[in-house]
Amino acid sequence: MAEPQRGLQDTVDGPTLQVRAHPVQGPAWIGSIDRAAPFGPISVAPRYVAARLLVTVGGVPVGMATVGLDRGHATAEAVSHAIHGQLGPLRPVATPPRCYEPVTAVVATRGRPGSVARCVRAILASDHPAVTVLVVDNAPEDDRTAQAVRAVGDLRVRYIREPRRGASVGRNRGLFEAATPIVLFTDDDTEVDRGWAARMAGRFAADPTLACVSGPVLAARLDTEQERAADTAMAWNKGFLARRFSLADPPPDSPIFPFSPGLFGIGANMAVRTAFARAAGGFDEALGPGTPTHGGEDGEFMIRLILAGHAIGYEPSALLWHHHRVDGASMREQLRGYAVGLSALLTKIALDPPARNAALRRLPAAMAQLRVISDREAEAGPGMPQDTARLRVEGTLRGPGAYVMARRAVRRAGGRVPALTPSPGRT
Repeated sequence: MAEPQRGLQDTVDGPTLQVRAHPVQGPAWIGSIDRAAPFGPISVAPRYVAARLLVTVGGVPVGMATVGLDRGHATAEAVSHAIHGQLGPLRPVATPPRCYEPVTAVVATRGRPGSVARCVRAILASDHPAVTVLVVDNAPEDDRTAQAVRAVGDLRVRYIREPRRGASVGRNRGLFEAATPIVLFTDDDTEVDRGWAARMAGRFAADPTLACVSGPVLAARLDTEQERAADTAMAWNKGFLARRFSLADPPPDSPIFPFSPGLFGIGANMAVRTAFARAAGGFDEALGPGTPTHGGEDGEFMIRLILAGHAIGYEPSALLWHHHRVDGASMREQLRGYAVGLSALLTKIALDPPARNAALRRLPAAMAQLRVISDREAEAGPGMPQDTARLRVEGTLRGPGAYVMARRAVRRAGGRVPALTPSPGRT
């Protein structure tokens, strides 16, 4: 067995992008295994009822498998049976592109010094030799984050104190201070894979037309009911097939494209071509964590790039691990916040005439997609709050007012609120 890694969600190696995760009724151990090597047994703590394995071939991720455990144990035969049964036959795997030109990784944070230090150390441990890390501390109440960054003790890391709150503000600060042609973004509650930076940069090098690239976000732990529920309900892993999205080549599996932010990936694992992102105006500072809208900033940004005629890529080998919410209170807060953010994003679309007209034609398909999301949340297990439906309704109702209020405040402060479809005289 390979050394333990930090998370996963079931996908398949083949033409299907993603399948639903096998349900796990108890703590799941997280690991990885190379399918090109002989399988060995699993022996972990007896409290684990299953192993959730990131499956690779020669170090290239190809899918996920779930192996049942008996008091923390599974034989090599059981491992082999699960992987072959869930992923099908072994197929040839193309080596993903890599590039080692200098890149900048931006981590916006507030009030989580231990978490951001863990994130920064993971970035620095990558196999990319020329990564600069910008830690943007948004409206800090103390100097704990500054001390944590100094304690990392690496000259590749730079601490930036940003007086305004908001993840979008922090990302924009990093984007416009970066001195490299590629900027990578992640959140302070993640740990990136060792090949993350080089594979992100490699995807841009292989396709000079890309403005943005995203990658899989896998669960770092599946110990609590809330972590397991989040892994199912959020569906942040978009599979292990490389993809490319543009208006010129719309995806056949998304009838609401390009108003389908969940299709592209999320801001916790995203990279941009610096010049394109700056020209697009950066992130909307009225959206995202730290604002009244709580979210929606990453989806809006990627939709805006698509509407501007750019292409977005999805690189399955550029993965990272996310530490999900571990208790009921934080899970409820996250679910309500996501509902507010989605509603705020829809409000921005509704306030933009060209985008609104295009979106209205996709309304029936959008309603069907919302039902899919609702069903997925309903099947996520006992870790989901019992009042999930009420939280969604409350958040949805708050979104329009939250966006209008936040947009007004950002504009008064001289911040960035780029129009979804720019035109002369409209910002």
